[in-house]
Formats: sequence, C-alpha cells, structure tokens
Amino acid sequence: MAGTSLLALIDDIASILDDVAAMSKVAAKKTASVLGDDLALNAQQVSGVKANRELPVVWAVAKGSLINKAILVPLALLISAFIPWAITPLLMIGGAYLCYEGFEKVAHKILPQQQTEQSNKPASTIAMSDAELAKQEKDKVKGAVRTDFILSAEIIVISLGTVSAAPFLNQVVVMVLIAVAMTLGVYGLVAAIVKIDDAGLYLSKLSGQGQFMRGVRRFGVLVLNAAPLLMKTLSVVGTLAMFLVGGSIISHGLPFTHSLMEILTNGHQGWVNTLITGASDLLIGLVAGAIVLALVTLGLKLFGRKTSSH
Repeated sequence: MAGTSLLALIDDIASILDDVAAMSKVAAKKTASVLGDDLALNAQQVSGVKANRELPVVWAVAKGSLINKAILVPLALLISAFIPWAITPLLMIGGAYLCYEGFEKVAHKILPQQQTEQSNKPASTIAMSDAELAKQEKDKVKGAVRTDFILSAEIIVISLGTVSAAPFLNQVVVMVLIAVAMTLGVYGLVAAIVKIDDAGLYLSKLSGQGQFMRGVRRFGVLVLNAAPLLMKTLSVVGTLAMFLVGGSIISHGLPFTHSLMEILTNGHQGWVNTLITGASDLLIGLVAGAIVLALVTLGLKLFGRKTSSH
C-alpha cells in the first residue's frame, strides 16, 4: 500500500515537472524578444567604467536584477490574483519612464543648450578623482537596476500570461525559473561583451609559431579593433530599445492603437509586418518620451529646481 502511494506521488511529481518544463519553454520563447532588448540596454548601461571595475559593476547590476525579480514575482502573482486590471497601467507607467530615459539621452546629444553645457565643462572632469569615479560607478549601477526593473516586469508579466491557467505552484516554479534563467543569461552575456576587448588583447599576445597561432593572433587584433565599434553600436541599439520596448508597452495598453495597427499591417506578413510594428512602436516611444521629458522639465522649472546632467 505504501509502495503504491509512493509510486503515485512520484508519478504526480513527474507530471508536474513535465508541465513546468513545457510551460517554461513556452514562456522562454515569448520573452526572447525582451531578452534581446534587455541585453543591449544593460551592455550599454554598464559601459564606460574603468576596465578593472567592469565585472564588479556587472555583478552589482545582476544582484540588483535578482532583487528586482524577487520583488516582482510575488507582486505580479498578488496583483494578478486581486487587482489584475492594474497590471497594464503599471506597465504603461514603466514604459513611459523607459521612453523618457531614451529621449533624455537623445536630447543631451542634439539640443544646442545641452551641447554647450557639455563643452563648457572644466577639463578637470576628464581626470576624475577616485571618489568621483566611485560615485559615477554607483550612479551607473542605480540607473541600470532601475531600467532592469521595468524590463524584468515585462518579462514577469509575459511569463505570468503564459502560465495563468496553470495551478498556483506551477506558476510560481515557472516564473522563478524564468527569472533566474533570464538574469544569468543576460548578465553572463553582458559580462562577456564588456570584456571582449580584454579577450582580444589576450589572443593577440599569444606566443607560438605556425599558421594556426598567427591566425589566432590576427583574430585577436580583429576583436580588439572591433570592440569599440561594438560598444558604440550597443549604445545606439540600447537607446533604440528603450523606445521600442516602452512604445510597445504603451501601444499594447491603448485600445485605439490595436485598430490602427490592424489597418497598417492588413495584408502584410513576415518581416514587413514586423517592420511596420517596430516603426509604430518606435514612433510611439519617441512621442511618449518627448511628452514626459517636456512635463518633467516644466515641473522642474515651476518648482525652481535645476535639471541635473547625466
């Protein structure tokens, strides 16, 4: 009798694990697009620190990301259980913040006033003290963790939508698995990206004769020369991702945009559909970012505060 009960328990556990594995696979596929944006954004956010501090900064942001998800998973489950209507407005607020951050970066590059402020900075800021470097590093970590919170929220909500019909225990297990896997995946890749120049330098200095070793050294030089271009590209991609992700979140929360998108994508499939949707999300993100930045700037002027440069 005890043996039969044990076999039944094992069978139940195996069945739950199968369900969890299947749902985790589906959830991972649905969050893959956010993963790409998350990677580009965070690689851009942690760039620009001293070489010997790159990995500690990535680790600090990764810990912050885990804390974000430790807050978001139970919060999402509670909101979904008691006030599910609040999920979309909260996500839209987060999306608007992403658009604001993205547009603020663009404004600092293109507005004459901002360019003048940058050029008038004293030369002493180039050679920063240890205290200033530590503060800059701390600010970068805080900014990256804030951005991660919004992207993590989207990942958690997508995962929750995938498992919403499953038993509560399965929901918890799948969402925890996705949260941990996404964090390890993103920040493992971010660490590899920010240290790619060191890897190129190491390969370029390897000793040894023969055609193979010469090829390895040439490859190392190629990687070393390509690293700055990669980081500049990620900076642009990361800013675009802010508008695309933020615009997509806002677009999904506005009922009238659904009808508009149906009209725009009618008769189009594949990459054309994706291009139209992406362009629409980008436009919505830019408009939302401009509106929020204008409101924030107006609010700061009304309250007599000076905007701080980033």
